[in-house]
Amino acid sequence: MTGANTFQVSGYGPERAGWTRLFARDSLARRLDWPILLAALALSGIGSVLVFSATRNRTDINQGDPYYFLIRHLMNTGIGFALMLGTVWLGHRTLRTAVPLLYGISVFLILMVLTPLGTTVNGAHSWIVLGGGFSLQPSEFVKITIILGMAMLLAARVDAGDKPHPDHRTVLQALGLAAVPMLIVMLMPDLGSVMVMVIIVLGVLLASGASNRWVFGLLSAGAAGAITVWQLHILDEYQIARFAAFANPSLDPAGVGYNTNQARIAIGSGGLTGSGLFQGSQTTGQFVPEQQTDFVFTVAGEELGFVGGGLIIVLLGVLLWRACRIARETTELYGTIVAAGIVAWFAFQSFENIGMTLGIMPVTGLPLPFVSYGGSSMFAVWVAVGLLQSIRVQRPMSA
Repeated sequence: MTGANTFQVSGYGPERAGWTRLFARDSLARRLDWPILLAALALSGIGSVLVFSATRNRTDINQGDPYYFLIRHLMNTGIGFALMLGTVWLGHRTLRTAVPLLYGISVFLILMVLTPLGTTVNGAHSWIVLGGGFSLQPSEFVKITIILGMAMLLAARVDAGDKPHPDHRTVLQALGLAAVPMLIVMLMPDLGSVMVMVIIVLGVLLASGASNRWVFGLLSAGAAGAITVWQLHILDEYQIARFAAFANPSLDPAGVGYNTNQARIAIGSGGLTGSGLFQGSQTTGQFVPEQQTDFVFTVAGEELGFVGGGLIIVLLGVLLWRACRIARETTELYGTIVAAGIVAWFAFQSFENIGMTLGIMPVTGLPLPFVSYGGSSMFAVWVAVGLLQSIRVQRPMSA
C-alpha cells in the first residue's frame, strides 16, 4: 500500500511504475546488447528486400506469387526472433545442462539425412523434407551444439576452480565430441558446413586457453587431410569442379564457372550507388543462379552498389565487434567460449559467402547470415544471438 501511494504522490501511475521497472538498472531491457539486436534486425530487413528483388519475377520457383519468398523470409525472421527470446529466457547456463540431449538430437537428425528421408539440393545431400514446401538442414543446428558441447567440456573444471586451463585429456574429449557430427556431415557431403565447423573448433580452442600446440597440430592435420582428400579423389566431382573454377576463373565460363562469372558481373555493374532497387539487369534477367540464397550479396552489389554492400559488411562488423566484447567481459570461461565460437562462425561464414561472390573464395553453398533466404540458417543464427544476449544478461553488473 505504501509503495503504491508513493508512486501516486510522485506522479507515477501503475503503468508508469511498470515502465520504470522495465528500464531499471537491473532490468532485462537495460542488460540486452542493443547494437547486436538492431544490427541483426537490420540485416534481416535488408535481406527481405534483396530476397524479394531476386525472386519477384521468378515464376519458375515462386509459384506465381511475387511475394512468396518475401513472406516466407519474414516468417523465418519472426520465428528466429521468437527462438532468440526463448533462448534468452532459458539462459545459456540452463542450456549447458541440456547439452547431452541437444547433442544427441542433432546427431540423430544429421543421421536421418543419410536415410531415404534425406534429399539433395545443389549437390549436397543435407536436407530433410518436412512436407508443405518446408525442409530442414540439420547441419545448421550442429554448429550450435558443437559450440555448446565443446564449451561445456573445456570450461567445466576451469569454472569450478580446479584447473587454470583445460588439460590435454579434456581437449581430446572436446575434439572427439566435435568430430562425430563433422564426419557425418562430410559424408553428405556438405563441405561448406564442415569448413565452418573446423573454424568453430579452432576459435573455441583459442578462447579456451588450451595449449597452442593443439591449434598448430590441428592446422597441420587439416592441411595434410585436405591434400589426402584431394589425392584420393574423395570429393564429389561437382566439388572438385568448384575448386578448379576458383583456381582458374576462365575455366568453363558457361558451365562450372558460370555462377561466379555472373556474380562478378552483377557486383561490378553496381558501381558506387548501384543501378537502383529492382532495376538490376542481372537480377531482373535472372542471370545469377541461387540469388536469393547463396548469392544474395550480388543483389546488393548490383542494385545498391558499393554503399549498399558496404552497409551489410558494416552491420556484420558491428555484430562481431559486440560479440567480441561479450566474450571478453564475461566472468566465466563457458560464456567466453560460447561467444568466441559464435564469432568464429559468423565471421568465417560471412567472409566465405561474400568472398565467393567476389571470386576470392571458392563456391561452397554457405548462406549469408541473416540476409540469405532459408529457414534453418535463419533459426540457427537467431538462436546464436539469443546465446550472446543471455551471456550478457546473466553476467554480474558492474558497480
